[in-house]
Amino acid sequence: MNHFLSKAPGNNQLPVLYTPQTPGQALLAALPVLADELSRSLRDVGGVLLRGFAVPSVEEFRAFAAGFGHPLLSYEFASTPRSAVQSGVYTSTEYPAHQHIPLHNEQAYTREWPMKIWFHCVTASPVGGETPIADSRAIYRNMPAVIRERFAAGLIYERNYGEFDVPWQKVFNTDERSEVEAFCQRARIQWEWKPDGDLRTRQHCQGVATHPWTGDMVWFNQAHLFHVSNLQPEVRESLEEVLGVENMPRNVYFADGQAIPDATFDQVRTVLDEQTVMFAWQAGDVMMLDNMLVAHARTPFQGPRKVVVAMAESHSNFADF
Repeated sequence: MNHFLSKAPGNNQLPVLYTPQTPGQALLAALPVLADELSRSLRDVGGVLLRGFAVPSVEEFRAFAAGFGHPLLSYEFASTPRSAVQSGVYTSTEYPAHQHIPLHNEQAYTREWPMKIWFHCVTASPVGGETPIADSRAIYRNMPAVIRERFAAGLIYERNYGEFDVPWQKVFNTDERSEVEAFCQRARIQWEWKPDGDLRTRQHCQGVATHPWTGDMVWFNQAHLFHVSNLQPEVRESLEEVLGVENMPRNVYFADGQAIPDATFDQVRTVLDEQTVMFAWQAGDVMMLDNMLVAHARTPFQGPRKVVVAMAESHSNFADF
């Protein structure tokens, strides 16, 4: 059976909750019956939560995600540290437990991203550790028009890899410069090897996007995570003093190269906060999202927490720029 778990802001209801027809029903065994309905809910609402099903292993979670007919994807051009659990399944972002990870659509800072993403709660934290979500269509509608219009031209993401961010060897999964350059060329990323051997990249990406199946406009970027205003003020001040603005670990600019004022992101974060939906994880939960229609986050937590992630169905907008 299914119903809405909670009332989301406005008229959107996230996530749609599915529970087993019989106690202890195996999630993988339920897939043939549920697949079409899950796909409809994903298209209409954007996210579903499967609760109360038996998910005895990460392998069964992997098989469930793969059961929708698309090979599971690996993380490429990563922006955060993760570890592979098994083929196609990764840990959620390995930031310290006290840190908040803001709402974002997975790999929206690139021009190629997964359309579907799954989360499996193996161990629920006793305090915090939720995975808040938000409707990207509602975020777009509620964003001030002047910001929407400016972001519609796209954004320039700049990254300086090294000791203050994820090393380029981990981001590109190689120690070979030639492989990095080949990836950047394919992905239309500008690259520059600096005198100290570190790497700087720049990429023109979308700020908003049209969903390829529903035709809806969505807020689709990670500008508020990459912008220097996402740093703690004292950290930002220290890094700018030591590195200079041009060598900050990461930053984002308007498509014409102009700096984006901090005040713009004050407004962006206000809209994101207003659209946030949050629920407590229960061990065994599986959440499935349309990655363009729904953004996700992570709250700080205490105690043990294990949430693993899988992605599938790559989509790109290389033709749009």
